[in-house]
Amino acid sequence: MAALRYAGLDDTDSEDELPPGWEQRTTKDGWVYYANHAEEKTQWEHPKTGKRKRIAGDLPYGWEQETDENGQVFFVDHINKRTTYLDPRLAFTVDDNPTKPTNRQRYDSSTTAMEILQGRDFTGKVVVVTGANSGVGFETAKSFALHGAHVILACRNVTRANEAVSQILGEWTCQHRWFWGDIKEEQN
Repeated sequence: MAALRYAGLDDTDSEDELPPGWEQRTTKDGWVYYANHAEEKTQWEHPKTGKRKRIAGDLPYGWEQETDENGQVFFVDHINKRTTYLDPRLAFTVDDNPTKPTNRQRYDSSTTAMEILQGRDFTGKVVVVTGANSGVGFETAKSFALHGAHVILACRNVTRANEAVSQILGEWTCQHRWFWGDIKEEQN
């Protein structure tokens, strides 16, 4: 560390740089973990970024992985005739997302309900939309209906609700060339 400090390299902006007292290690099956020597603890997440990592790919040509008498993994470089406990693949780790991958898209104020629901099938799903006879509620109800959902329009005014249903069914029948007949009014 003193040599790095002397060379001016002890303080970098690399997010992957480990804090003092930390070491990066690997398991036999390629998972990266981090050892905190100050607290004598280990963890799977990088102490700065919070990301999990794994080793990608095989060992470089001429290298092999062995286990010593204490069960610790070490690596043999047959070309240069040396051994090390440091996995040579650590420079080529990839982020691992242990949770389900997110296909999250970012939407803004100009995004329509149709764009948000694009590619999704709501067949067999029941959706209740309040204020569905106008504005955002209407567009939401129409989008769910056009994506196969059974939509219940919760509105204060039955006449305006029926007009909204007619508009939605009109667009739906134009798109699908189907005719559904009369609109039925549900009353409690």
